[in-house]
Amino acid sequence: MVFDIKHWLGVGGVSPRDNARAHQWQHRLHWVMVVAALLALPTFYLVDISTDPLLHDIGWVIDLGIFAVFGGELLWMLHVSSLRLRYLARNWLSVLIVVAAVSNLFGLSEELVPLARLLRVVLIGLLLMRTLGSLRNLFLPSGLPYVLILSFASLALAGAGFYWLEPTVHSYADGVWLAFATGATVGYGDLVPTTAASRLFAAVMVMMGFAMFSIVTASVAALFIGEDEKALRRAMHHDMKALREEVAQLRDDLRLHRNELDGLRQQSHKTHRHGDDSGS
Repeated sequence: MVFDIKHWLGVGGVSPRDNARAHQWQHRLHWVMVVAALLALPTFYLVDISTDPLLHDIGWVIDLGIFAVFGGELLWMLHVSSLRLRYLARNWLSVLIVVAAVSNLFGLSEELVPLARLLRVVLIGLLLMRTLGSLRNLFLPSGLPYVLILSFASLALAGAGFYWLEPTVHSYADGVWLAFATGATVGYGDLVPTTAASRLFAAVMVMMGFAMFSIVTASVAALFIGEDEKALRRAMHHDMKALREEVAQLRDDLRLHRNELDGLRQQSHKTHRHGDDSGS
């Protein structure tokens, strides 16, 4: 049995032995699930940090939407899959996300606020794992443009986040600069987070910065390795083509010699028969 890391991480997706319809729906829902997972980041601030009741309600609605999306995807994929138990085993992370979301939304009372916040952090971690599992195609050489686009988009959104959360940031440009310095872990010190919300956001940015720089580095490495692999494949293709031509030439030569040998045998047989007829 081949070891499948995605299977053990709970992001194995549809089994290769499953039907074509299940594979099609997994491809269709791919980016929907990525967006739903990323929405967990702003809800942490809206639900657990913000003191505005309106923002708290907005965060709760987003939480409910995340639960609906993941629960709906799980139920629908089980509906279209021919190997339901195998799908659950390969995607246990989605099941855990749905259970954690239900507990976070409905299962905890106000007296258990610390446990609720811990559960929310766990839920966000699970969702980010699911997102990284969904973005595994970005590690391919062809995924480098998408990695760069995703990096710039994340930097732009993070700049807006710091501009909103940090009182010492007075312009969007300063927010983008603080997001870059934080994500790259440069730490120049000209702009620093001063509030609890912006510091928490900075901690998230550090983790995202490590992830994005790692993905970019891996994509660039895969690009160079991919070029070497292409050259090796071209050389192997050329050698295989030459080998096929040599084998075809050998077959033609063998067929020609076989025809010549059959002709000599027929001629020899006719000669013997003619000699026998003359003797009689």
